[in-house]
Amino acid sequence: MQTRCGLEPRTLAALAVVLVVAACAAAGTFWAGRPEPVRAPEIVDAAPPVTPPEPAPPESALPSGAGSGGGLGRGAGENPVGGKVPAEVVVDVGGKVRSPGVLTLPAGSRVADALRAAGGARPGADLTGLNRARVLFDGEQVLVGVPGVPGAPVPSPGGGPGAVPGGSGGVPLSLNAATAEQFDGLPGVGPVLARRLVEHRAEHGGFRAVEELREVDGIGERRFADLRPLVRP
Repeated sequence: MQTRCGLEPRTLAALAVVLVVAACAAAGTFWAGRPEPVRAPEIVDAAPPVTPPEPAPPESALPSGAGSGGGLGRGAGENPVGGKVPAEVVVDVGGKVRSPGVLTLPAGSRVADALRAAGGARPGADLTGLNRARVLFDGEQVLVGVPGVPGAPVPSPGGGPGAVPGGSGGVPLSLNAATAEQFDGLPGVGPVLARRLVEHRAEHGGFRAVEELREVDGIGERRFADLRPLVRP
């Protein structure tokens, strides 16, 4: 090789090393690419079916009746003006009922429940201005067959002494018992505002104080000052 190609001994040795390395690399590649036996995967048991969680039970419906004093009407347990709802309400039932007095009823009871607890209205009692579907609030007074609680007579503009517009017999008009027509008879209150008063009363469960009139749209400070001596809760 040295004689024919004219290679130096050092060059010939380097060429031999390169050939040996190439042969080793080829052998390694051939060995790595040889077929190998593959083991079949083990059979895995099917996972048990997952039971979906039970849905939360819906809120229980409010009872339609409870206790000897009548029962809870629809909407019982709700406080229309916010805050913690008391478990009971104490009301004073008077007027033309068989057993007048202070009664303790379940929270959410209505005027009709208070009448039943008081033995019912007496024969001939006028219930026209009494909203028996209204929800009772703690500490209120329910008068049956009575125009209103006696109060100090308030002179009416353009009227005689002791006359109260919208009231009866010289007494303030009850905000929780008056009809839209009676509200319309108050000074500065027209049909539209009278309807707003009735809607506000139904939405909030009645008026707890005369000052709540300010929450009704259309009653400003001046109109409230005119109405304040003429009405009561």
